[in-house]
Amino acid sequence: MEKFGFLLGTWHLEYRIPKSAFSEADTGSGTGTFKRTLDEKYVCFDYSCSFSSAPEQTTKAHAIFAWDEKANVYRYWWFESSGNFTNATCNFVNNVTLFINWHDSLFIQTFRKTSQNKMVLKMEHPDSEGRYELVMEVIFSKE
Repeated sequence: MEKFGFLLGTWHLEYRIPKSAFSEADTGSGTGTFKRTLDEKYVCFDYSCSFSSAPEQTTKAHAIFAWDEKANVYRYWWFESSGNFTNATCNFVNNVTLFINWHDSLFIQTFRKTSQNKMVLKMEHPDSEGRYELVMEVIFSKE
């Protein structure tokens, strides 16, 4: 779980959601914290945010990363305050990029550290031409 080191800490989140087949254009902000837990065998991510389209509503989520020794892969579980939940497998493509493949959809997601105090999350979905279309981008920053 050492590879998750670049994610650890508390982050300010700035959401940028372009208009797509999945949503109208929107922006949002919030906070999120990655931390190791249970003898550092897991990394948890907790966040809350609100969006300009519904500023009175707060979205919250809890996620868990774990190493599956039998399958030799990292697993990821995602739980939202809306009641939605899903799972994924993930892999590090280098020391500062985590790639996530969602099991119940064609969405892919990447966390990429871009500087000491900045990280970018991108969620993409294939379009009708087989290219990936940006569905959401989240800028993570630390002060």
